[in-house]
Amino acid sequence: MAKTPAKSRKVEPAATNRERPNEPNRYNASKEELLQFYRQMLLIRRFEEKAGQLYGLGFIGGFCHLYIGQEAVAVGLQSGLDGEKDSVITGYRDHGHMLAYGIDPKEIMAELTGRAAGISKGKGGSMHMFSTEKKFYGGHGIVGAQVSLGTGLAFAHKYAEDGGVAMAYFGDGAANQGQVYESFNMAELWKLPIIYVIENNQYAMGTSINRASAEDQLYKRGESFRIPGIQVDGMDVLACRGAAEEALAWVRAGKGPIILEMKTYRYRGHSMSDPAKYRSRDEVQSVREKSDPIEGVKKELEAAGVKEDELKAIEGEIRKVVNEAADFAEQTPEPDPAELYTDVLVETY
Repeated sequence: MAKTPAKSRKVEPAATNRERPNEPNRYNASKEELLQFYRQMLLIRRFEEKAGQLYGLGFIGGFCHLYIGQEAVAVGLQSGLDGEKDSVITGYRDHGHMLAYGIDPKEIMAELTGRAAGISKGKGGSMHMFSTEKKFYGGHGIVGAQVSLGTGLAFAHKYAEDGGVAMAYFGDGAANQGQVYESFNMAELWKLPIIYVIENNQYAMGTSINRASAEDQLYKRGESFRIPGIQVDGMDVLACRGAAEEALAWVRAGKGPIILEMKTYRYRGHSMSDPAKYRSRDEVQSVREKSDPIEGVKKELEAAGVKEDELKAIEGEIRKVVNEAADFAEQTPEPDPAELYTDVLVETY
């Protein structure tokens, strides 16, 4: 006797009418703002180039991860933050974020070289910079750890009702860490004021994102937690600032977290010890020629009537600032050995 086929159960489609942020517009910057973006990105570029030189000369020890190529992300996003109340946290590729947040290049370079005048008293080095005064909470060497800590910062903002927003940066490699998803879940449950920024520079250490991630459209990673995401051209500082405007409007309205996937690219290896043989020179050169963030702003400035002489003068100013930072870092003393026993515990009463 033939079996009667079971009745098929109609599966309702997933809800698609959830509120979502608007697609961001490219930021309409004034000439003065464009010049500021140019200065900041050029400072990061020249600072990182100098850091690479000092590393090669033995002045910088340990690991050193350069931000060359990704300057538009930190500058574009952080230019939209309120420095009085918003907080920033990132991973070990942190020099650029600190410079974009207005921290003294001398203090950053001194930290890179392990000097007492460094932002973390010479005890943090390249990967562990910190400034509570500037609401910059690191600099973290553990992959993905800053995402959980950034979620904690967002909780603190909400608990204190101070109106602040946390911005937590992490890379495409960290996007596969389990604690990231635990953080997503909590942030959406509690509607925490946080912007998760995925700096997708295409390579987690030496592995292409296409080989390491089953879903390589990282802005979608929050969908199962009902966290909206936006994919952004991370090589265009005006696109980055436009995305910041939209993300901040969403979070400040009390709608909870949002994810920004910044499609960017690093020109150097993962760290100074990485020869970057997993990609061709042609690939890197192609990105430099077609998408360099600093060259992109130069074209905007030229269209706004800024002359080449003015841009060369800015270049000269920036090189002077960087050289002075390097000289300061080389000449200032190392920490006293007694510093090994300070900043280990926090006493509470």
